[in-house]
Amino acid sequence: MPLSVTRRSVLQQAGAVAAFAGTYGAIQNTARAQTPSGEDYWELVRRQFIFPESAVPMNCANLCPTFQSVADKVATLSRVVDYDVSFNNRAQFNDTLKASRAKVAAQIGAAPEEVALVRNTSEGNSVITNGLDFRAGDEIVIWEQNHVTNNEAWDIRAKRFGLKVIRVSVPRVPESDEQVVELFAKACSDRTKVLSFTEVSNVSGLKLPAKKLATMARDRGIYCHVDGAQSWGVAALDVHDIGCDSLAASAHKWFMGPKEIGILYVRNGRAPEIWPNTIGYTGDIKVELELENALKFETLGQRDDAAVAALGETADLHEQIRPERIQARVTELASLLKEGLKDAGATLVTPESPAMSGGVVVIEVPKANQKAVADAMYTQFGIAASTSGGLRLCPHIYNTRAHILRAVKGVASMRDLVKV
Repeated sequence: MPLSVTRRSVLQQAGAVAAFAGTYGAIQNTARAQTPSGEDYWELVRRQFIFPESAVPMNCANLCPTFQSVADKVATLSRVVDYDVSFNNRAQFNDTLKASRAKVAAQIGAAPEEVALVRNTSEGNSVITNGLDFRAGDEIVIWEQNHVTNNEAWDIRAKRFGLKVIRVSVPRVPESDEQVVELFAKACSDRTKVLSFTEVSNVSGLKLPAKKLATMARDRGIYCHVDGAQSWGVAALDVHDIGCDSLAASAHKWFMGPKEIGILYVRNGRAPEIWPNTIGYTGDIKVELELENALKFETLGQRDDAAVAALGETADLHEQIRPERIQARVTELASLLKEGLKDAGATLVTPESPAMSGGVVVIEVPKANQKAVADAMYTQFGIAASTSGGLRLCPHIYNTRAHILRAVKGVASMRDLVKV
């Protein structure tokens, strides 16, 4: 890389990546020419990812491929840092961090100072689990289907400090949102300090009514934390409308962004009561004393400047496609998948209603057969799935209707193995 390259601004250098510029123009032009549901448009979106047709990803609940242009930008900016690691050169990234934070905050309906760029959902969840103050005997109400970082993590905190964790079970297919809220409300008492739940289960695909649960918690003076790992990037989020006190999510899942970047939203006014888990050197502030917003949770030591900068470009792509359109497309593909799986003889774990599910689709498979079924889906049909909850398939905007039909065909070929 020529010396002159490292002396330009970060944005100028990243702007030289042709794939990134091409993606913008292609998506913009097609968006004008096609209807929102036009398959030609979604074929264009699919081409923004490098995975081959022999290894089609359908496991967003774990990991999504990154937009090719974003991955290219991470690579370019990593070379910028490695070529010149001086403070002088890296100072260029100060503004890109702020820009990335502002962009993702705007897309989830938050103010920039309410969002910390952390490393993943697990870290965001841990800030809340370990940062809130409790007294012995205080109670935390959680959903039994929470991810381990929002479930067993509370058990560890409870064991250390004499707390009580109460797990709530909900029907496989709830009758209504009100039934779900009532079950959580009955689990709360005058000793309950926190309600913490994963909005969309990674093992069943069931979606909880986050806004209604947050309202119930707020009315009772209970802190409400949401694990949004299966929501950010697939749903058009508005955290102020949800009304939760905090929400954590990862960019490497449905957001299709850089690896090891996540967000922790903390509603203004709540951060002062949460102790930071990590105190990184910033050079000019005492984090635990002087910051009264979510930025106090962002001092994590040396960061991957390239990935943080590229997060903002991922947000730009979401804005180009539009979060509402992304949500509608995933709902369309998930509904097509559910219908096909049922016709193939599979039993759905995930509710059929889009209102009670996100993009996570799970079918029953006997425990003894789960690995064989998932392996066959990959080796014989080129569909990367998961054994979480049975057989888990999570379609996203980079998947086509042909991918869905291929996944259904794969399950149909293994009727005897998926029967329970």
